Amino acid sequence: MEQIEQLQKIIDEGKSIVFFGGAGVSTESGIPDFRSSNGLYMQEYRYPPEQVVSHSFFVNHTEAFYDFYKNKMMFLDAKPNAAHMKLAELEKCGKLKAVVTQNIDGLHQAAGSRTVYELHGSIHRNYCQKCGKFFDAAYVKNADGVPKCDACGGMIKPDVVLYEEALDSDTIQKAVQAISEADTLIIGGTSLVVYPAASFIDYFRGKNLVVINKDATARESEASLAIHDAIGKVMEQIKVEC
Repeated sequence: MEQIEQLQKIIDEGKSIVFFGGAGVSTESGIPDFRSSNGLYMQEYRYPPEQVVSHSFFVNHTEAFYDFYKNKMMFLDAKPNAAHMKLAELEKCGKLKAVVTQNIDGLHQAAGSRTVYELHGSIHRNYCQKCGKFFDAAYVKNADGVPKCDACGGMIKPDVVLYEEALDSDTIQKAVQAISEADTLIIGGTSLVVYPAASFIDYFRGKNLVVINKDATARESEASLAIHDAIGKVMEQIKVEC
């Protein structure tokens, strides 16, 4: 309870808060993370998951990629949880300036957040590699095998950043700027081991660094407050006053 009170005080005092989140933000919405005991990387597949979500695997084993991607990474029925909802509420009140997320599920936007920098792209944006036509997530999910463009027959690729691919430079620039201008940075649901994304928090020069994660992370020694718990459970206890 004392930690929640401390977090409440930090949020109350914050005028320019930025949230930096990872897969743990969406586990309470039923989306598995990667590195926990129940995560994707701990499950048995024909190919190692890290290999499947690489650019070279997408090119060379497209059918196997889509089989994994559609079944293990697209959760179209998932709903925002208390963490997503509270962050959207903080933004609406003008306290939260941006969400920087490593997730591709679009749940922050579904909760009502407007300024969201998706470092690793989104399952909700898909483009034909031949003609560039846009397709939504449902089209890809419901396609038989490899999704093809209904206009030119070209192969569709999700706008997600795979291993071996570079992050979008414009998204990086905006995320880094938001973090560098924040007076409070809340890091939640991430083990901070995926680079370069994890390195962005080095740009934080503000007053309060908060880490909320079930397991300990390397950044806790620098934090004003570290809470080891599910982020939705923590954030739903916060009161937002505009």
